[in-house]
Amino acid sequence: MRQINDVHVAEPGLAVVEVAAADDQTAFALQEVLATRWATATADRTTRVPGVRLRCYLDLRQELGT
Repeated sequence: MRQINDVHVAEPGLAVVEVAAADDQTAFALQEVLATRWATATADRTTRVPGVRLRCYLDLRQELGT
């Protein structure tokens, strides 16, 4: 995965979440749960280094659900 850039966490409420999972289905399921709660820049693919990895970006300032 690429290095996390300072702009991704430049302000309070911004977060980068890296998921390590056994398979794509599990990684995307967790991303979906996060996206139902907060504004999320979702990933459309995973990497394998080792195992399945996925990174998404959250804006916790913009709560979408309860």
